[in-house]
Amino acid sequence: MPRPRQRTPELRDRLVQAALATLTRNGVSGFTTRRVAESAETSPPAVYEFFGDKSGLVREVFFEGFRLLGARLQEAPETADPRTDLVAVLRLFRLFACENPELTMLMFSRPFADFDPGPAERQAGAVVRELIVAKVQRCVEAGVLAGQPTDLAHVTLAVVQGLALQETAGWLGTSGESVDRRWGIAVNAVLDGLAVP
Repeated sequence: MPRPRQRTPELRDRLVQAALATLTRNGVSGFTTRRVAESAETSPPAVYEFFGDKSGLVREVFFEGFRLLGARLQEAPETADPRTDLVAVLRLFRLFACENPELTMLMFSRPFADFDPGPAERQAGAVVRELIVAKVQRCVEAGVLAGQPTDLAHVTLAVVQGLALQETAGWLGTSGESVDRRWGIAVNAVLDGLAVP
């Protein structure tokens, strides 16, 4: 009788979910292949068999982060007001970043010394970029914003990433009201500054 397969797609998925949970629970400094394996109820060799090494596992978590963020941003409804729709997507980005600070750090900075995103990893964010560029494009076509949509999307996303980093670090204010106010000031200032004169 043949031995049952130990390394199944289900185990691989379980390891990715365990890695996400380990990153959330233990942060970058506590993220180890041993902890991930224990959380997935398997052994470190299983991690290495699927992902090669720790950086391969981090790479998969990176990709999963962009899949989750892309799905989250697609929850924004489309209305007749393109600026409102753009702000709604930026708000969803904020919520994702606040709910997943360690994952967001992995996606948009370089917290792991042995993981350096290359072209394939940069392409992982394409869905997110394209979605935001499309929202900005609608604003340009409606005469709400002026400029090249990709340029405007990059500027807007950079500001939102910075705000999210400040908020998750606790540097944007001591109350929810002050943090919300500062987000509103910043987002409106950027969009007003990019508006048609």
